[in-house]
Amino acid sequence: MNWTRLTLLGCIAALVWAVWLKPPVVVDTHKPTRQLVIALTLSRMNDAIIVLGDSIVEASTLPRSVCGHPIVNAGIGGASTESNLDSMLEQSLGDKRAAMLVVALGTNDAAIPNSVERYRSNYQTLLKRIARLTPRVAVIAIPSPEAGLGEARKVNASIVDAYNAVLPEIAREAGAAFIALPPMPQQHTIDGIHLNGAGYEIWDEAILRGIDADLCKSA
Repeated sequence: MNWTRLTLLGCIAALVWAVWLKPPVVVDTHKPTRQLVIALTLSRMNDAIIVLGDSIVEASTLPRSVCGHPIVNAGIGGASTESNLDSMLEQSLGDKRAAMLVVALGTNDAAIPNSVERYRSNYQTLLKRIARLTPRVAVIAIPSPEAGLGEARKVNASIVDAYNAVLPEIAREAGAAFIALPPMPQQHTIDGIHLNGAGYEIWDEAILRGIDADLCKSA
């Protein structure tokens, strides 16, 4: 065996070793899959109430309809005010309009965390863009993280409080309704962020109360 062949075999062995050591590439397919599900769902619905938000929305089990309008869960895990949800929703709706849009965002913004002014600016831009898709918009407060549990360490609780403090003003400036959340019980999450049954009981009731006040009673 000559030196050229030995060198070639050495290079191949080194390449195989490098590839073997390289961590596998993880492709996130969740977002496009959720967007497809939302689009397919909306293609079958007319005059829908759409709840737009992050994994807290995605994991919710709201009723299928309220006062004659179907409810569509448009939650996408990991979504924030910077996720271009307006473009996704506009494409999913096509030439349709929603009866009402409820927006629930902020937890993932607080995980970065974005400044309050950046959060305000992003939210204002989102509300302005989705206003053309519906005559009614509501904004719901962000559930507080539950201290002491794993996922809560990823979120700055003081930033969440600061976001919640400006949300009523953001909603008012956009001509949207604001949906407040009553105090949560001490144990309201499964991991510090994502709601458990007790947390969803309060969250769902707040969403439905907001829809009823802004849409059902005005119909």
